[in-house]
Amino acid sequence: MIDATPDIHTLNAFRENTEELIARLKVTHRPMMLTVDGHAEIVVQEAAAYQRLLDLAALADPDEGLRQGLEEIAEGQTVPARQVFAALREAYGVRG
Repeated sequence: MIDATPDIHTLNAFRENTEELIARLKVTHRPMMLTVDGHAEIVVQEAAAYQRLLDLAALADPDEGLRQGLEEIAEGQTVPARQVFAALREAYGVRG
């Protein structure tokens, strides 16, 4: 088990030392737990680490993979298959 003690800070300490603690996140690549009144309330982590976590969740849970796919479609982050195949045919000189 990983010792998370160095990665636990109060929310106030995070507010007062935001730049320093974000720099630490970028070096350690480990999430940071923030407490309020002595209780864990929030976890802060790098965006890349969070995306990796989402990707792993999608691999482990088909529902999560579908949720992410539907979200990407809704945000217009996809390309229709017809366009992909047309681009491949053109790139490789395939008649279709």
